[in-house]
Amino acid sequence: MTLLHIDKKYIKKNSIEKRDYQVSLANQAIQNNCIVVLPTGLGKTAIALQVISEYLTKGKGVLFLAPTRVLVNQHFEFLKRNLTIEDIALITGEDTIEKRTKLWNSSVICATPEITKNDLDRQIVSPKQFGLIVFDEVHRTIGDYAYSGIAERFANHDVRIVGMTATLPSEKEKATEIMTRLNISTVAERTEDSLDVKPYIQETNTEWISVDLPPEMKAIQTLLKLALDERYEILKKNGLQLNGQQSLSALLRARPFVLRQNRRCAKPLFTAIRIHYALNMFEVHGVTPFLKFCERAQAKKGVGVKELFEIDPNFTRAVKLAKDAQQKGIEHPKIQKLEEILLSVKGKALIFSSYRDSVDIIFKKLSDIGISAGILIGKAGITGLKQKKQIETVQKFRDGEFDVLVATRVGEEGLDISEVNQVIFYDNIPSSIRFIQRRGRTGRKDTGKLVVLIAKDTIDERYYWIGKRKMTAAKSMGEKMVETLEKNNLKKTGLDAFV
Repeated sequence: MTLLHIDKKYIKKNSIEKRDYQVSLANQAIQNNCIVVLPTGLGKTAIALQVISEYLTKGKGVLFLAPTRVLVNQHFEFLKRNLTIEDIALITGEDTIEKRTKLWNSSVICATPEITKNDLDRQIVSPKQFGLIVFDEVHRTIGDYAYSGIAERFANHDVRIVGMTATLPSEKEKATEIMTRLNISTVAERTEDSLDVKPYIQETNTEWISVDLPPEMKAIQTLLKLALDERYEILKKNGLQLNGQQSLSALLRARPFVLRQNRRCAKPLFTAIRIHYALNMFEVHGVTPFLKFCERAQAKKGVGVKELFEIDPNFTRAVKLAKDAQQKGIEHPKIQKLEEILLSVKGKALIFSSYRDSVDIIFKKLSDIGISAGILIGKAGITGLKQKKQIETVQKFRDGEFDVLVATRVGEEGLDISEVNQVIFYDNIPSSIRFIQRRGRTGRKDTGKLVVLIAKDTIDERYYWIGKRKMTAAKSMGEKMVETLEKNNLKKTGLDAFV
C-alpha cells in the first residue's frame, strides 16, 4: 500500500504522512478559533503544521508558543525540518533584547510565553504581525499564567487562535476559563476510541505496584499523624469547622477565612499545613526528602516553626527517628522496587518524581547499581538545569548515552522520545492532566508499559482514587464544551457561551 503524504504549499514534499483525522482536525482549526484535543503521540504538531501552511499562504505571520525551552526547541526543529521557508526563529528569555528585536521580524516564530508577553509590553513586537497563534499545552491557560496575558493582548486583533492539548481539565470551571480567555468557538477532538485514530494507537499496559512501609517508617508516620491530629483538635476547639475533612486542600481553603475572621486559629492552621506537607513528603518520597523539607522549613522560620521543630514531642521525635533511619541507609521501599522493575525490563525508561530531592536519591541509587541515568529538572534554584542543559540532556537520552531519565514536572509535557519502553511514576499524582502527560511519554511507536508505585496506607492511595475520578471527568470534558457552544449557538463567537 502506497503511503500518502500531505501536499500543501510550504510543507516539504513527502515529509508528513497524510492521516485523515489530522487533516479533519486541521480543517476545523483553520476555520475557527479551536482547541485540538488529541492523545499524546498522534501528531498534534503535524496538525499545527497544516494550519501554519494555510496562514503562510495568506501571507500572515505565525507565533507558536510552548511552556518550556525544551518544548519550544523541539517545535522549532520540527518546523525547520518540514517547512520550505528558512524564515523561522526561536525566541526565549535567554536571548538579548537586541537579538530578539531582530528575530521578531521572522515569518514563523517559536517562543516561550513569558518573554512573548514581556516583549509585547515592551512594544518590540506587535500583535498586528500575526495571523495565527498556536498555544501548545493549552490547558495551562488559567489563572495568571502568561498564556492568559498574551490572549488579552491579542483580544482586539484579527488573529486565528489554535490550542493543543492531550486532555482538557477535569474541572468544568477550568475548561470554561480556557475557552473564554482564548475566545474558542469549537473543540476538535479525537480519543483513543475514535475509529479513524485506532489504527495509529499503540497499547500502553498499566501496572499499579504497592509497597509496604517498613516498621521504622511506620513509627515515624504514626508520630507525624499524632502531631497533626493535635492541631486538628485545637482548630476544632477554636471554632474552625472543616466538616471532618482532614486534608491539606481543606486547610489551604481555610486560610483566607482564618486570616480575616479567626486569628486564634492561625498558628495551629499554619502548623497543620506544614505537618501535612512533611507527612506527604515522608510517605511518598522517603526519609531524606522529609529531612531536607524540615531543614528548609526551619530556615524559613514563620508562624509556629520554632514550637514544631524544637518543642512538639511527636514531631521532634519523628525527626530524630528519621535521622536514625537515614544513618541505617533506610530511604523508601519504592527505591528497592524501582531497581527490580528496571532490571526486569530492558530498554529506555523514564522515571517521574515531583520533587528534586527524590530525583537526586533515585539517580544516586541507579548510579550505585550500575544503571546509566540522567536528570531532567527545571532551571529554578542553585541546583536547577539551565534551559540549554535541559535540551542537551534530552538529546543525550534520545541518542542512547544513558538508559534512564529521571525527571520532574519539566519532563511531563510534550517530550518526543519515541523509544521509551516504560514510564515509571515514582509518586502518584491527583491530576488527570499530569497523569495523561506522563503516560504519553511511552507507547509512541510500540507497546508501552506504565508502572505506578504506591505506598500502602499513605497519601499515594488517596491520590489513586482522586486521579481515577478526575480521569473519568476529563474524558467527557471536550463533549461538554462542544455541547455548551452548540447550545448557545455561538460557534463563531465562543466567548459569550460561558458568560
